[in-house]
Amino acid sequence: MSINLTLLIVMGVLYACGIYLILERSLTRVLLGLMLLANATNILILSTGGYAGLAPFFTKETNPDSYSDPLPQALILTSIVISFAVTAFMLGIIYRTWVLARQDEIQDDLEDVRVAKTPSFDAEDDAIVPLETSEFAITPSSTQDRNHPEATETPNSSTTQEGGSA
Repeated sequence: MSINLTLLIVMGVLYACGIYLILERSLTRVLLGLMLLANATNILILSTGGYAGLAPFFTKETNPDSYSDPLPQALILTSIVISFAVTAFMLGIIYRTWVLARQDEIQDDLEDVRVAKTPSFDAEDDAIVPLETSEFAITPSSTQDRNHPEATETPNSSTTQEGGSA
């Protein structure tokens, strides 16, 4: 099986343009990029299907190597339906942002800027945790654990009595 070079070049150009358009800030360009990526994927699936052959109906006289594989056609049909649904969803989002804000470009939110400036170190998440913080009693598994001061959860017994005369 040999692959058509023209389909590969067209597919590569569609992928390149689609990725470039997805990285833009305009929702309309993002939609066009998604559509180009969907069409490039359809060409990729089409090129993996091989050459056209006979219809995939079984007869005893036909050589099995001359049949065409129906799976790529089914995958392309599924991809078309999914890309249509994504296109309709994105058109709804674009229309809603145009009605509400009269703009198509996505702006930086103040919360996005604040999150981008925060360091990845979180004092609470990266704090040193004691050996055991549970309120349930621990049964040490080794002698080294038994001698560790934080290995037991028994409270210190008080030597003074409370509330009575001594």
